[in-house]
Amino acid sequence: MSKSIRRGRSFAASLLMAAAFMAQPNVGAAQTAAEFYKGKTINVIVPFSPGGYYDLGARLLARHMGNHLPGNPQMVVQNQPGGGGIGLANRLGAGANNDGTMIAVLQRGLPLLALTGDKNVRFDPLTITWLGSISAYSTDAFILAINASHPVKKVEELLQPGVKLKVGANQAGSTNLTLAVICREILGLNYEIVRGYPGASNINLAQQNGEVDGQFADVSFFATNMKAQWDAKGLTPIVQLGRRTRLPSLPDVPTARELVKDEERRAFLVFAETPFFAALPVAAPVGVPKDRADALKAAFMATAKDEAFLSEANRMRYTVDPISGDEVLAIIREAAKTPKHIIEKYKETIEK
Repeated sequence: MSKSIRRGRSFAASLLMAAAFMAQPNVGAAQTAAEFYKGKTINVIVPFSPGGYYDLGARLLARHMGNHLPGNPQMVVQNQPGGGGIGLANRLGAGANNDGTMIAVLQRGLPLLALTGDKNVRFDPLTITWLGSISAYSTDAFILAINASHPVKKVEELLQPGVKLKVGANQAGSTNLTLAVICREILGLNYEIVRGYPGASNINLAQQNGEVDGQFADVSFFATNMKAQWDAKGLTPIVQLGRRTRLPSLPDVPTARELVKDEERRAFLVFAETPFFAALPVAAPVGVPKDRADALKAAFMATAKDEAFLSEANRMRYTVDPISGDEVLAIIREAAKTPKHIIEKYKETIEK
């Protein structure tokens, strides 16, 4: 058989194979979100140990959100503590597991770490698929609360030298560590920071056994996770952040903004408080197919308004004040407009 004939037959065979391939239905392209999610499991990743504010919110969401997704997939929470969630956010930013079967409750301070160019951050918060935030913080506050047995009762006392107070905090990127550093450096509060706890439940235990005297956390967190101590007034609120005005339930506790008179420091504080207005953000990786991303976003907001979800949140005393993924993205975009010298000052401060 001549070489030309063999080449001709080979070419014809290739054409037939290509035609057959093109004739096969493109299942992925034709598959609807409902068809894709039917029988699937969505992993909800939490970058902290069980029992904390983020973990409770993730589990609450997971128990209800599948009911609002087409195909009604199961949702399973997985705790992956470590690094304040930076590694998890990097995975989302790299598009890992972006078929729509993984979402994450992200540490709310991470977008600011990205905006400051933190060396460990390899994600762009403007490209992540934000589903929304369970809380916009209108009915909450981030406070320093110390054990009532400690002699310090007011923020002014922490401005004095010689005060012995230990504040527990998580790892780099966590809000409680970031704000502990900021309040010490910008407001001049006097305390020692004990950092490196893997989760809020660990700090709670340390506070209860006297290893530390207090911690920065949400009012809703204290009311939920340290309920007995909070209800018995066993904790003393010292200062509140994430607020433009005082929380009505804490009328005698000053806001951080009240304590800052200098305009430069006020601009710094406004930037630092940005994460509170998307206080419990939920996201999916970059590159999730649009129909699935839209389904996840719609399901998130539907869940946050669902009566069964809200009833359970109320029983847990868990604050729900939802905003959409687009609103989360708008908050981050606004923060990105902060003058560079303020962002640099923020970076220098939290790296101390």
